[in-house]
Amino acid sequence: MIFDTLITTIEKKGAVYIVLIDPDKEDDNSIINRVKNANNSGVDALFVGGSIMMDINYNSIVKKIKSLSNIPVILFPGGVGQLNKHFDAMLFMSLISGRNPRFLIEEQVLAAPIVDNMNIETISTGYILVNGGSNSSVEFMSSTKPIPMERVEITVAHALAGQYLGMKLIYLEAGSGAIHPVTTEVIKAVRDAIDLPIIVGGGIKTPEKARDAVEAGASIIVTGNILEEDDNCVQEFADAIHIQK
Repeated sequence: MIFDTLITTIEKKGAVYIVLIDPDKEDDNSIINRVKNANNSGVDALFVGGSIMMDINYNSIVKKIKSLSNIPVILFPGGVGQLNKHFDAMLFMSLISGRNPRFLIEEQVLAAPIVDNMNIETISTGYILVNGGSNSSVEFMSSTKPIPMERVEITVAHALAGQYLGMKLIYLEAGSGAIHPVTTEVIKAVRDAIDLPIIVGGGIKTPEKARDAVEAGASIIVTGNILEEDDNCVQEFADAIHIQK
């Protein structure tokens, strides 16, 4: 099971490093290079996802990623239309920080029979969007407002709700292209409140910021946009995130 593999990696390495590939933003060649680089640079898994991701070649792109990858390929879904049998697992997410019923439960209900038919491993995830200082794609596409970064108690309350609802992971997201990543104050507060592994993504632009997040209590770090600018820093991120060597 992919979830068990992630937990084992956290125990062995201190934290998991995941690279996000967004087919909306990259051409085939850059995706292929990204996967090959991840294979050789200490990355623990790949997320594939985007806010739209409805290109007619999407299925073949995922199939290609899976054929090249030596590490798990996990769907980071933006909607039911992104389901694909080639994934090793998927985050079965609910945008618990929002109040739009479509992303709280409606998409999940539509997806459930398809997921069951495809026999994809699901990892129940409470997705919490916090304000990273930019108008993110998630905010626009989901019609939900992010939690203000300084309202730590609100973020903690949502994380606790996710735990009590039976989620396996809590995802703290500052948004694609965030100016500021999720602060260590927020991560520490959530870490102190819940027992679940915490994913942190959005705006993590340096290995030092990644290490800070892990030391604050993050169990999984996700980078995306920064690697579109410089794919050569993957190993540096992996070394910073894997605090147990």
